Amino acid sequence: MARQERAVRTRRAILEAAAAVFDERGYDAATIADILARAGVTKGALYFHFASKLELAQGVLDEQFAEGGVPERESKLQELVDVAMVLAFRMKRDPMLSAGARLSLGPGMRDIFGGGSVPGWIEFTRGLLARAKEQGELLPHVDPAETAWILSACWTGAQIFSQTLSDREDIEQRVAAVYQHIYPSIATPAVLARLDMATDRGERVGAEMGISVLPGAGQGPGAGVGARPQPALS
Repeated sequence: MARQERAVRTRRAILEAAAAVFDERGYDAATIADILARAGVTKGALYFHFASKLELAQGVLDEQFAEGGVPERESKLQELVDVAMVLAFRMKRDPMLSAGARLSLGPGMRDIFGGGSVPGWIEFTRGLLARAKEQGELLPHVDPAETAWILSACWTGAQIFSQTLSDREDIEQRVAAVYQHIYPSIATPAVLARLDMATDRGERVGAEMGISVLPGAGQGPGAGVGARPQPALS
């Protein structure tokens, strides 16, 4: 059991190191040597868990879904906001999520990763919207699939613009504004009146989940990231 736990910790340390390097340098410029130096593990330990740099990058992408879940809500529109805001809160603090965005959206990444995590987020969003429609939370004209594409694109655009213009300092404000602008056109008035779309929503939900992302995340084995694994995102 101790050996298994050690292997889990080592794998996580390698993924965190890889995420930090991919986030800083991009996929093409990152090297296995960079990741080994950051993780502080042997080459044999790394290759035991990941056969190549491509597998490492895919592991970072897969972690976005493990990191993106939130507690289930009665209102699926609230749950969708909570996912978006927790991701925004963590995006500027956790290289795992930031690197996943870079690997999904960077130039040439579609040819390597086939869109990265983007298709998965769109489908996740569609699923929550479909459940919201079944529960009567959406206006009659709303198409969950089309709305999922639009919301996902707007979230992505908000985080890219925030990164470009403010190094993500205002990402929570910008993501909250996306939902504050779009939800009135898709949610029934009764549901809309009950939704919490405040800028600090992600931080509050993160505290509810026991998430702690400390300064220096990604700077070494296990550095700075403490979160309960959650099932899947938007």
